[in-house]
Amino acid sequence: MTFGQQNTEAEAHRQLDLAFSSGINFIDTAEMYPVPARAQTQGRSESFVGTWLAGQRRDSVVLASKIAGPGRGMEWMRGGPRVNAEHIQSAVESSLKRLQTDYIDLYQIHWPERNVPLFGDRYYDSRREREAESVEHQLQSLSRLVEAGKIRAIGLSNETPWGVMSFESAAERLGLSHVVSIQNAFNLLNRRFEMDGLAEVSQRTGIGLLAYSPLAFGLLTGKYVMNPNSAGRMTEFPGFGQRYAKPNVQEALKAYLELAQEYGLSPAQMAIAFILQKSFTTSVIIGATDEEQLTENIGYEEN
Repeated sequence: MTFGQQNTEAEAHRQLDLAFSSGINFIDTAEMYPVPARAQTQGRSESFVGTWLAGQRRDSVVLASKIAGPGRGMEWMRGGPRVNAEHIQSAVESSLKRLQTDYIDLYQIHWPERNVPLFGDRYYDSRREREAESVEHQLQSLSRLVEAGKIRAIGLSNETPWGVMSFESAAERLGLSHVVSIQNAFNLLNRRFEMDGLAEVSQRTGIGLLAYSPLAFGLLTGKYVMNPNSAGRMTEFPGFGQRYAKPNVQEALKAYLELAQEYGLSPAQMAIAFILQKSFTTSVIIGATDEEQLTENIGYEEN
């Protein structure tokens, strides 16, 4: 989410108005947003959502947020974010205050407390092991917040099959709240969710995918093929694109755009429709920096 970085508060509110008038009822944010994470802007996205939410019927909005995990150089957040009882309680209370609400519908662990491959990394590296709170203790802390009514459901994000099944096992053994969703990247250029076994886990457990980055940072819209200097995240923050700087990506994108043109389809809408037709998908999380992009993304159903 770019509210507070690439979007002003007024722009954020207009986007939310447009989305909800078009039938969308789900907002996903996080304590660290907007991206890229900076001490000066941390929490602005939640604050902008909160000022908008204050004018809505709360029960008409499904609101999701996330607690940041360790290891991303954010020592300015809670002295270095962790996913333990103290940090979970503090993070939830701060998010509730910024969001101007007394409960969050879906509260997610943004990325695991333990060492896992993240954000473009492909392989597990045991040399990066670090101290981590146990899955059982994390789930106990989150379940207490469910019992207290501060969060309604628990989700994971950027997780692995081992992680999802560990949370499932802990819930069964200890009688705790079950995880209901997993938010991972999934798009035509990143199909690790299918390749790494998460699709089967999702299908068999009923823990549905909330797919983020459906357009691969805008690559699947085709705008960077037509004009590599197009305004957008890839040009404003070049580091984000490194995970897609792989052999044959440009050739694949050109072939994809030709296919969309052949059938008279919007590349962005076709990319979103591809994800939604998967049986393990619960929803797609779309992001936009302006209302024109948002309108196109929402319009996938028309095709």
